[in-house]
Amino acid sequence: MIELIRTNDPVLISWLRAQLDGAGIEVLVLDEHMSILDGSVLAIPRRIMVAERHQAEAQEILAEADHIAQGHNE
Repeated sequence: MIELIRTNDPVLISWLRAQLDGAGIEVLVLDEHMSILDGSVLAIPRRIMVAERHQAEAQEILAEADHIAQGHNE
């Protein structure tokens, strides 16, 4: 598995999970419980992991998230 992104953004994590699952890409979120333990400090980001063979497709989906975040949701 490779790390796709580190983030504390629960909306992004949820969106990525849904999009990756929909594309048939297995997703593993590491440090999910550790980040909850740190409270609101957000010192421990969650790591979104995907299989190396799905890296290119997963990065395209992540780029789509960035595109949407910039207000270009066409």
